[in-house]
Amino acid sequence: MRTHKQAWYIINGITLYRVIAAPFLLVLLFNGYYQLFKWLLAVSFFTDLIDGYLARKFKVTSVMGTRLDSIGDDLTVLTALIGLFVINPAFIKAHTTELIILFIVFLAETGFAFYRYGKMTNFHTYLAKLAALLQGVFLLVAIVFNEPNLILFYAAAGITLIELVEEIIITAVLPDWQTNVRGLYWVLTKKKANKTKR
Repeated sequence: MRTHKQAWYIINGITLYRVIAAPFLLVLLFNGYYQLFKWLLAVSFFTDLIDGYLARKFKVTSVMGTRLDSIGDDLTVLTALIGLFVINPAFIKAHTTELIILFIVFLAETGFAFYRYGKMTNFHTYLAKLAALLQGVFLLVAIVFNEPNLILFYAAAGITLIELVEEIIITAVLPDWQTNVRGLYWVLTKKKANKTKR
């Protein structure tokens, strides 16, 4: 029991690091400390892998931890995007249309979730995890090596778009807020099974 509680504090502490690090990273960025910004950003992305692995290993889950993880993820990606804009504005300008589309769909997904549940989804679907991984890899490669990879960009953008649409559909299907939903297929399968039982 004590080990489980200690693991909970450690894992949430690692997650909290990403939230606290985001504004500090922006200070470094806007003051021209690009190299330090790049490597600390890499640490932030790495902590996302670590806390996820530890949470699964020690079976530590909580509503607060899930929300904190989502906030940390969003802040890290936003910080990285701002970093890419500052360090390589030409790439952002060349792909403004794709980024605007993603941002509009993200706002639609978030707005619908607040309308339906009064809070963000925090579903943590398999597609969301894959999208986060691809976003992290693309942004790290683009910022650390100053060479945005178009294949990685379109892979990350495409999976992110599909994931956001999936979350909108899941939000429409699920009457009550849930966390750690695996995906639309599992939601529909469970709903069908519940109807069959009745």
